[in-house]
Amino acid sequence: MRVVIVTESFPPDVNGVAHCALQTARHLVARGHAPLVVAPATAQGAGAGADLQAPCPVVRVPSLPLPGYPQVRVALPSRRVAAAIVEHRADIVHLASPFVLGVRGMAAAARLGVPAVAIYQTDLAGYARTYVHAGESAAWRRIRSVHAAADRTLAPSSAALRDLEAHGVPRVSLWPRGVDTVRFRPELRDEALRRELAPNGELIVGYVGRLAPEKQIELLAGVCGLNGVKVVVVGDGPSEPGLRETLPGAVFLGRRTGDELARIFASFDIFAHTGPFETFCQTVQEAMASGVPVVAPAAGGPLDLVAHGRTGLLVPPRDAAAVRDAVWSLAADPALRAAYGAAGRAMVEGRTWAAVGDQLIGHYADVLAARTVVAA
Repeated sequence: MRVVIVTESFPPDVNGVAHCALQTARHLVARGHAPLVVAPATAQGAGAGADLQAPCPVVRVPSLPLPGYPQVRVALPSRRVAAAIVEHRADIVHLASPFVLGVRGMAAAARLGVPAVAIYQTDLAGYARTYVHAGESAAWRRIRSVHAAADRTLAPSSAALRDLEAHGVPRVSLWPRGVDTVRFRPELRDEALRRELAPNGELIVGYVGRLAPEKQIELLAGVCGLNGVKVVVVGDGPSEPGLRETLPGAVFLGRRTGDELARIFASFDIFAHTGPFETFCQTVQEAMASGVPVVAPAAGGPLDLVAHGRTGLLVPPRDAAAVRDAVWSLAADPALRAAYGAAGRAMVEGRTWAAVGDQLIGHYADVLAARTVVAA
């Protein structure tokens, strides 16, 4: 199967869209298929060397930084998308979180008669509420118009699937995300690192992700005030300067990846996620794979991932007091933390990228079969 993956982000970018696109390409290659990636150029130009480590060829499209958030690149109009689909002789086009580049990929696929599968991954309506305090209806109109043109839309969680269907998006199916249970594992817990992060033996509460307004990391302020607790923040983004003031005493580690990130995850005592707009929330899965109990909002992707009272605690969204109280209840009970962590690890052990990658290939096959029936 020849697949063109049109993605709004790809490594060296570090985010959920980039990571999922990379894992998809790797799995397709491993199963004997032929993927090609089309992605925005990085700030350093092209793929800044990362494309040399990519599992397949990568076509880069000129891009500009998003105003106010330079870590995000927006593709400029280009004929490279359609040319890539033609030159690769694509059987199917995979659109990863289509917004700008993906819209062009959708239009090119339709014009060329190539079936397309769209991956819903970014809560644009939530972002509209966060950044402009309006425009939620307009965001859903755009989502609906983009995804309605696809042969199939894949939602990462039950909550996302319900949202899409409620807003009139047709042909939606569930496709979750995998987690690397070999890289992320409890055995990587590092006592030397823990002493470095919490020199007075504090319990470590970690956050991993973008430091941006929609993540609402300021909700951890109350946790910073708990006796014997140290908050550790991993990630970068435009909110970092403000968060350094809002979260007194917190340790900011910046962006970490790979095995280093896995060691940090395993060294947490509790993982706390605060953003209410997650369509999936990969970092929750990585914490669970690391054997760490989770506190997360009862909204979006975490509803599928966290078994409340078994692998962690779900709290009302945007409720700083609830986050603080949930953390404190776990901090006071080491046995409960251990039980939740072990149950979380057991829950995700079957959620490998190979397993969900095979599900994705099954969706491709269904779409191609449906097109064949229509053509006949």
